[in-house]
Amino acid sequence: MTPPNSPVNSITNVLRSGSLEECFDVFDGKLSVNGFPLLDDVPSNVTFRPFSSVCNALESDAPVPLVQRVQALSHRGGFLGFTSDEPADSLLNSLGRFTDRNFLSIFRFKTWWSTQWVGTSGSDLQMETQWVVLDVPEMKSYVMIIPIIEGGFRSALWPGKDDHVMIFAESGSSQVKSCFFNSIAYVHVSENPFNLMKEAFSAIRVHLNTFKLLIEKSLPSVVDKFGWCTWDAFYLTVEPAGVWHGVKEFADAGVDLRFLIIDDGWQSVNNDTDDPNRDSKNLVLGGEQMTARLYRFEEGEKFRKYKGGSFFGPNALSFDPRKPKMLITKAIEVEHAVKARDKALQSGATDVPEIEAKINRLKQELDDMFKGEGSSFSNGNDESCGCKAGDYGMKAFTNDLRARFKGLDDIWVWHALCGAWGGVRPGATHLDCKVVPCNVSPGLDGTMPDLAVDKIVEGGIGLVHPSQADDFYDSMHSHLARSGITGVKIDVIHTLEYVSEEYGGRVNLAKAYYNGLSKSLLKNFKGTGIISSMQQCNDFFFLGTKQISMGRVGDDFWFQDPNGDPNGVFWLQGVHMIHCAYNSLWMGEIIQPDWDMFQSDHVCAKYHAGSRAICGGPVYISDSLGGHDFDLIKKLVYPDGTIPKCRRFALPTRDCLFANPLFDNKSLLKLWNFNKYGGVIGAFNCQGAGWDGNLRRIIGYPQCYKPISGSVHVTDIEWDQSKEAAVMGETEEYVVYLDQAETLLLVTPESDPIQVTIQPSTFEIFSFVPLKSLGPTAKFAPIGLTNMFNSGGTIQEVDYNEAKAAPAVSIKIKGGGNFLAYSNVAPKTCYANGAEAAPVWSSDGKLKLDLPWIEEANGISDVNFVF
Repeated sequence: MTPPNSPVNSITNVLRSGSLEECFDVFDGKLSVNGFPLLDDVPSNVTFRPFSSVCNALESDAPVPLVQRVQALSHRGGFLGFTSDEPADSLLNSLGRFTDRNFLSIFRFKTWWSTQWVGTSGSDLQMETQWVVLDVPEMKSYVMIIPIIEGGFRSALWPGKDDHVMIFAESGSSQVKSCFFNSIAYVHVSENPFNLMKEAFSAIRVHLNTFKLLIEKSLPSVVDKFGWCTWDAFYLTVEPAGVWHGVKEFADAGVDLRFLIIDDGWQSVNNDTDDPNRDSKNLVLGGEQMTARLYRFEEGEKFRKYKGGSFFGPNALSFDPRKPKMLITKAIEVEHAVKARDKALQSGATDVPEIEAKINRLKQELDDMFKGEGSSFSNGNDESCGCKAGDYGMKAFTNDLRARFKGLDDIWVWHALCGAWGGVRPGATHLDCKVVPCNVSPGLDGTMPDLAVDKIVEGGIGLVHPSQADDFYDSMHSHLARSGITGVKIDVIHTLEYVSEEYGGRVNLAKAYYNGLSKSLLKNFKGTGIISSMQQCNDFFFLGTKQISMGRVGDDFWFQDPNGDPNGVFWLQGVHMIHCAYNSLWMGEIIQPDWDMFQSDHVCAKYHAGSRAICGGPVYISDSLGGHDFDLIKKLVYPDGTIPKCRRFALPTRDCLFANPLFDNKSLLKLWNFNKYGGVIGAFNCQGAGWDGNLRRIIGYPQCYKPISGSVHVTDIEWDQSKEAAVMGETEEYVVYLDQAETLLLVTPESDPIQVTIQPSTFEIFSFVPLKSLGPTAKFAPIGLTNMFNSGGTIQEVDYNEAKAAPAVSIKIKGGGNFLAYSNVAPKTCYANGAEAAPVWSSDGKLKLDLPWIEEANGISDVNFVF
């Protein structure tokens, strides 16, 4: 007999008590929720089954409290299925139709990237929609439809004719067929759109048992730190001297890098036509490497030849910081000449020979620039670095980095899910590997043309047999771990769907690979040392995230428009923020959202910095050598390389959910988040660009790139989404600090909204801090350091002494700079770090005090005000 207090009995009791009436039903061609029609003309082959009739919660490995919460709300959700006359490996079926109902959705606009889309009918949906939320104002609720995994099939929503919503189920293999689906989509209803996400993905987690929620996992150590990624600084020319010089620039400026990502370009890769034992030479720009394959698991020659101590002592190697840009500039000249030749060939122009000659000349000039580098590591060994004579390679390099830069906790490297962009070269390693041709799903026909897809399809993928996935990842990662690498950024994740024909379909192939990856992460990188990227598809989230706890929620940071629009340097930045904000709604339930790197000297760098300050994730940049705005960086980062991070991940405010902040000419993107002692709203003007479904790409909407007015209210913050914040949401009065305007306001929940006009590609951050009464007259609220974008994040502890005789407040503040508080009266005395201090108080309530960065106290100051 099961013990009375066992988890099984706890769950069983919940199951028995779950007698609430089901919210959904399908009857007479309608899918209804609590009696309100949601979808009309539902085909007779579509079924609805309540959650409890499909999911056996006793079989789930989810934590007992999670299972209990899911079961208690199981009446709010259930599964849609359908049948077909003939088994097939891909099936398309209507779920019904809707019109004149606002929806928010996420769809894949590339193989690897997803973004937001809104509309009012089933035909407004985009191809490869990952989920849709329908506004149901007649019952003040929201309904979510999520295509999921069933058996060997994954699914997505497609637009249909005459306002129909279509579900597309596919296996990715002609050997895996079905004609019956019991639970190919999940539907859920809730009165709160943020609870809706939490409840729906919790239910799917318990049902599928193939992934874990963020709340079940540990986070990577980089999540609250500052880092640098090498990609935009070097592209494929990355090598030890440049990396060393780059890290040194931050140290020299008084900013500790806490993590480093050595991006693409460090591996041992070559093309099928190259010498199988030598690296491809002189690769510079992204795209050149996309048909190359991994031929050994150790680092490429550039890093393999590094000699320990090369940058120590009087004979330390020199480095020209201009070199990377010179190589990149010349490579771009070659690229432009090649495009001109291709255009001339297509048009029948007669100057093709002249262009060919120019290409050859430019390529020779590029080759000569590489030859002129000489041997980077032929001298310069000094025992003061702590290296043993003869130390070479990545291990020697990471040892030297840590010996010189003491705050550098983590050094990560990039690799593709399949090894390199083109996978692994057959016959080059001990693994069973072959080049598999790529088959692109018909669901991707509506997505954006992509050079990466074209290149991968051109070369196929050198796929390690899935039975050896464990060995594959451990072979790569164990060498890296021995070499001082503490984590990986894994890119090009969503390629498995291209090559699943012979391997039991995309679901089974993905399970094998993600299982091998998870085991390797646990063994080699403490289970958490990973950023997942190019992964924004439901296969990954439902199959690949048992171990992975952080990932990108946006497309790449594009510093200019790759399609040549000169204004793209501005409007693409707003697009990036929309990707990140709306993807966080669902991805944030499963992984910690990562908003990606940016460049601190970019024309919109401040705009990006404002979003990173409140996004709740890591902050890292991809500056070129010498291309840093340290004044801007220091508004994001403490001198010790930590950051004043918000308490959770940022999300769009409720009034933004069904809006189009990209090109509706009227909406701001507003994000909400929490600090320990207040709430935050960030208002961003993202107008000026967006998806064009006919052109199948993101284009500029210049008529929308203009000042946008909107409003901000304390109730825009979803205080009830955090137990700790819920108490702050019950406050009677708040002080609001506007970061860019540098103004203070007093508001209550009954106050009119704060009106604001935001210029294009700019923002405002509103910090809402509860106002505390101290004694009979004093009212006080700590704002934080105003020289940081997220001022409230600098407040570490607040202790109020409300004694009538001597009311006081004690505050711990991290960082140096301008501390601001609101106080309606001047304090009688003030002490800072044990010494009496002289704050400046003004009649508008501003109470200011300059604080130092105290290294021995980890930057934390103790401040006391007595009233």
